[in-house]
Amino acid sequence: MKANKLTKETILNYGITDRNFPDFRVGDTIEVAQRIKEGEKERIQLFEGDVLKIQNNGIATTFTIRRIGANGVGVERIFPIHSAIISEIRVVKQGKVRRANIKYVRERLGKAARIKEKVFVKAQSAEPAA
Repeated sequence: MKANKLTKETILNYGITDRNFPDFRVGDTIEVAQRIKEGEKERIQLFEGDVLKIQNNGIATTFTIRRIGANGVGVERIFPIHSAIISEIRVVKQGKVRRANIKYVRERLGKAARIKEKVFVKAQSAEPAA
């Protein structure tokens, strides 16, 4: 399905409605649950990795995820956000990056390829009245 010239009305004809996925950014580690059809059976397979880039192109918006597979080989997948095969997206952890496209991670190995995690501080409790 090439979605470059499609409008919101024509997307509804394909049966794709508004996706209620959580907000994620470049650098986040997300888990994508995708439907895989093998013969007559259908199952859900998880793909977990870091978001390298998000290409905002209206209804044809895509995002690229990279994970380290077997034997240290990097595996990248590009997912259209309005694809019918994506059943769920879950944010595992939020990353702290300063770029919109972190393709430099491809050349790095081991600890150098890690992305810092964004740490949230709990709100301090109200001070007791004296």
